[in-house]
Amino acid sequence: MDKAYTEPSIDEYLRQRLMPVEGSIPHLPGIEMYGNSIPAGTVGGDLFEYLNFQQRYDLDTRIRRAQTLSQEFLKPLPSNAPPRNAVDDHVEWLKSKPNYKPEAETHYREAKSSEQARVAEDLQKLYTMAGVLIVDAQGHGIISAKIASTVHDTFHALMLSELDWHGRTTPELFERINLRLAQSVTARNALGRTDKESAREIATMLYGEIHPQGYFRFVNFGHPAPLVFSAEYRKFMPIPRDHMVQFLPLGLQIPDDDPDRNRYLSMEPRNRRLNSSDVAELTLMSPGDILFLYTDGVYDGYDEQEQKQLEEVVREHYRQPAKDLCNALLDYALRQDEVRRQNGDSDLIDDKTVFIIKRT
Repeated sequence: MDKAYTEPSIDEYLRQRLMPVEGSIPHLPGIEMYGNSIPAGTVGGDLFEYLNFQQRYDLDTRIRRAQTLSQEFLKPLPSNAPPRNAVDDHVEWLKSKPNYKPEAETHYREAKSSEQARVAEDLQKLYTMAGVLIVDAQGHGIISAKIASTVHDTFHALMLSELDWHGRTTPELFERINLRLAQSVTARNALGRTDKESAREIATMLYGEIHPQGYFRFVNFGHPAPLVFSAEYRKFMPIPRDHMVQFLPLGLQIPDDDPDRNRYLSMEPRNRRLNSSDVAELTLMSPGDILFLYTDGVYDGYDEQEQKQLEEVVREHYRQPAKDLCNALLDYALRQDEVRRQNGDSDLIDDKTVFIIKRT
């Protein structure tokens, strides 16, 4: 007799939502990757997710749809027929204006057709790349998990629009997530902040896309900077910080040119919205090179002595598969937690996430 179904607790539900499954790991030629998270309690504020574009989205159908629209947008609407799409609808609006000229419809249809042709081309590129999303909400309880879940849901809802309109991720996606988590002037927001600065809750985010050629393009909102381990030199390579744009954690900095800027609080000024120049890039030059992503429960990104200890762990395991290296780094972080407990510093223990990208 089957056991009666038991609805999971909120802790169990959030823990399952914030963890990826191995079956979703993207497989790219020449690239091996693996990541894992360990919450500090029953549930944590770390979120880690692979973005396997081929598995998550029906790219073939999306490409065909973009190609069909590209042709359909060029065709004038038959007389007295209802609009077939958004382009027809806009053309009808153009025709309602007293200064309408027939060539305006031609130029608009050509421009929108060209947009969809590019969407189809950019969707095709998703077959050869993969994404990774890492979020670290301050704290390690249910509220932190809910914050991370909010970022997750917002990201995926916006991604659907990105693929429809662009066929790829654009800086606008990240500005929208940033605004979603900003503190409203007139209402409570997703992070549940209060007027007391000490009560602000923070979420950092790093999203990046890895390509088979070994380069990793990413945006960073307050997250510890990635580390690159050279298999040739057997050490972490120095990366000038001015080569990696980093914004404040999500929701804390609203650009001055955002149309809703005056509706949200901003800790520091930022004179413009994100553009392509704010997307940083790192390259795994040679076989065996490793890109190491993590949350501050593993490493805060600044302590040089701690970085040397992590470097020693990577040096010992860098020839092993990405999964084994990931687990070795998490084991090291758990041993450090035990030292903190013995020293009476249990309050310093945090959720841990490690993600390894290795060029094979």
